[in-house]
Amino acid sequence: MENQFELLTEFQYSSEAFICKGKLESSGIPVFMRDQHTVDTNPMLSNAVGGVKLYVRTEDYNKAKEILSEIGTLAIDDTGDLLKCPNCGAQKCEMVTTIKDAKTMLAFLFAVLFVLIPFYTKHTYKCLECKFEFTPK
Repeated sequence: MENQFELLTEFQYSSEAFICKGKLESSGIPVFMRDQHTVDTNPMLSNAVGGVKLYVRTEDYNKAKEILSEIGTLAIDDTGDLLKCPNCGAQKCEMVTTIKDAKTMLAFLFAVLFVLIPFYTKHTYKCLECKFEFTPK
């Protein structure tokens, strides 16, 4: 019988995909990656190709989803506690890249014009509850 594969998830960068691949393989689930070489060659193509894709066998899909749900995607502080939104107090925040100042915008435009990886980015945190963006103190 031929193996059937199902798309499990996608990642913007291969480094994120390799973390999940390692977690799944350590649990005995074979993982197949697609487009990681394209994204590693030119990270700006990640959105164009849909990112790095992880595939698993159809019979392993539910178990793989369960294992990946154990990996937290929420931002944590230096002590390992979930980051708290200063606006609403929710502990559901994630790190995002933002272009809100002139320096970040110039770095982004320079990278696009010369087909380079952006050398300067500004990261903030965004609350998933109230959508408030903030920089932790």
